[in-house]
Amino acid sequence: MSKRIITINRMYGSGGRAIGKALAEELGIGFYDRELIEIAAKKKNIPLGDLADVDEKRPGVWSFPVNHEIQINPEYLTIPMNDVLFELQRDIILSLSDKEDCVIVGNHILLDRTSVFIYAPFETRVKTIMERLDREEKSARKLVKRMDKERKAYYEFFTDENWLDMGQYDLCIDSSRFTTEEIVKILKEAYER
Repeated sequence: MSKRIITINRMYGSGGRAIGKALAEELGIGFYDRELIEIAAKKKNIPLGDLADVDEKRPGVWSFPVNHEIQINPEYLTIPMNDVLFELQRDIILSLSDKEDCVIVGNHILLDRTSVFIYAPFETRVKTIMERLDREEKSARKLVKRMDKERKAYYEFFTDENWLDMGQYDLCIDSSRFTTEEIVKILKEAYER
């Protein structure tokens, strides 16, 4: 039987990861974000750094990262590492959906789940990144734009859906309008329904 899963997609700097983690702690259920990459790396004995480098990044049209020893193996020959990671995460997530209730951040593989999109105005996200990473404004602006662009490209490449189409999510929340605690309360209520 499928378990209850909440997936959280988010704009960079909107606090989506922290919200997801706080929600999982409040509900006493599993939380998966970077943990999916760690599980994938262990499962197939692929260096964690190789998978982390391609996480939430769409493969380039002409860039097939096949120069790594893991991709000399016939199992991975000429397959972009992005695709290898996506397939591994897909298998892990589908397995989790049969085992436990959980919160998954940054993934969109499950169709039968509660999907959430966390966003915030650009300026708010820039300030968040300036504070969180101790960056100057110009650097933070550039990073927020780049990360949003990468997440959008990844999402759209693997789903054929528009990342910012709010109609595909069950809940869309502007994190600048609520505290983390308030958002967790909203999401907890959705989970319990």
